[in-house]
Amino acid sequence: MKTVDFYFDLPEALIAQTPPETRGQSRLMTLDRVTGARAHHSVSDLPKLLDPRSLLVFNDSRVRKARVFAVSKETSARVEFLLIKAIDPHTWQVLVQRAKRRHGSYVFTAATVADTREAEIIANDSAEPRLLRFDKPIDEQWLDRYGHVPLPPYIKREDSSADSERYQTIYARHIGSAAAPTAGLHFTTALLDALHERGVETAFVTLHVGLGTFLPVRSEYVEEHRMHEEAYSIEENTARQISCAQQEGRPLVAIGTTSLRVLESAWVSGTASDGYGHLQAGEGATSIFIYPGYRFKAVDALFTNFHTPQSSLLMLVSAFAGRDMILESYAEAVRNGYRFFSYGDAMLIR
Repeated sequence: MKTVDFYFDLPEALIAQTPPETRGQSRLMTLDRVTGARAHHSVSDLPKLLDPRSLLVFNDSRVRKARVFAVSKETSARVEFLLIKAIDPHTWQVLVQRAKRRHGSYVFTAATVADTREAEIIANDSAEPRLLRFDKPIDEQWLDRYGHVPLPPYIKREDSSADSERYQTIYARHIGSAAAPTAGLHFTTALLDALHERGVETAFVTLHVGLGTFLPVRSEYVEEHRMHEEAYSIEENTARQISCAQQEGRPLVAIGTTSLRVLESAWVSGTASDGYGHLQAGEGATSIFIYPGYRFKAVDALFTNFHTPQSSLLMLVSAFAGRDMILESYAEAVRNGYRFFSYGDAMLIR
């Protein structure tokens, strides 16, 4: 299976550069993966579209201000770093952008001498990510003060103060992501209340979004792509809640591909005698790569945004609904002027 098989034409004008004026007012395409039937709604219609017995599973990871700028001590050029995760208080896994030389020493200027940092790339090979070693610790307070919202590169503008709120889900709790679990950006308190009034239950798992989610697929053949690990955690009560829902035959709806990957990674299949499986609680890391041919163990429906061509996320939704059906749905979305990617519109696949 070739990566190019997951290409589609997308007019640049349909790549959402800003969030909708009001959170929760995006468009929603529904797709029946059995019949192929599609329909057009608003995200606010979710309470009447979902089976009231459904259990929605959200990713409650919180995005840090992971995008930081420095000046090269060798060339004086301005260089952009995306901090992926901390190895220790001084050392971070990073992506480096806007740098002709991807090694050397850098100065991160700040309002005070105490806040100024110097750093050096200590892993100088050509592979991503790199390791960046700071002279003083980098903590969340420093990033809140000097970091920027890590908007994806297809958003062709600088981040604004509004992005600090809009590129974050309203239920985000556990900080650790270098990108937002964007399906959750559509949900408001009013929408969650309406779902609960309908009888729909919610549960929260945590997966810290990193390279596994957003690095492009560069291999010619899909099967050759290797995902980077991302850390996740599932609380005991949540694992019981989700396991019971499946055993009772209630639909499990993953809100976003990251929630789906947690559920599929931590699901323990049942025995031949009882047929039931369960979700394993605890902390772990997943490098699961889901593409067509994968057999799903836990998830019955998926609420997600429209994804980039040839990405691992597009391959995941193609595994869930079929490549041809997804590409036909994306073509219809293009014809109907849907907004794509992080700040764009949504799909409900069931």
